[in-house]
Amino acid sequence: MPNLSLTHRMTTYMAWADDVMLKNAEQLPESDLSAPRDTLFKSITGTFDHTLVVAEMFQAHLEGRTHPHIARHRSEVLAFPEVARRLREMNEYYVSLAQTWTEKELAETIKFEFVGGGRGAMTREDILLHLVNHATYHRGFVSTLLFPFRIKFAANDLTVFLRDVWPKMAARLKEEAV
Repeated sequence: MPNLSLTHRMTTYMAWADDVMLKNAEQLPESDLSAPRDTLFKSITGTFDHTLVVAEMFQAHLEGRTHPHIARHRSEVLAFPEVARRLREMNEYYVSLAQTWTEKELAETIKFEFVGGGRGAMTREDILLHLVNHATYHRGFVSTLLFPFRIKFAANDLTVFLRDVWPKMAARLKEEAV
C-alpha cells in the first residue's frame, strides 16, 4: 500500500505546483526569465534556482553527505531550462522519499550545518515540510515577478491541487498497489 500521508501529499503538491509555475514561466523567452530584477535572487530564473539550491542542500543532509554550496544561491545562476529540468527531477526525488519512508523513518532526526553557520537538526518529515513551505513562498514571489507579463497563468494553489489533482493521484496509487 502506498504511503498517502500528509508528508507524501504535500511533497506531491510541491512537485505539481512547481511544475505549474515552471510551465507558466516557460511561456516567456529566456531573456525575460534571466533579466536582472531588483530582487534578492536577481531574476525569475535566480529565484527558481535558489529553490533548487536549498533542495540540493537538504538532499545532501538527508543522504549524509556534504554539498558544494557555500550560500543559499549559486554564484552563477543556471540557465532556466536546466533549472526547470533539475527542479522537476529533485521534486520527484522528494515525492519518492515521502512515499517510501515509514513513520519511524520520517521521525528520525537529521543533524547538519547551515551554510550561514550554526548547527541544525530536523526530522526527515520536518525537512520535507520545510521544502514544501519554502517552495510555496518562492512560487508566490515568482507570481509577482510574472504578473507584469500578462501571460496565461495557471493556478498552483493547494486548494486547486486538493480538488482537481490529489483525489485522482491517490486513487491511482491505491489501484497500483493492489
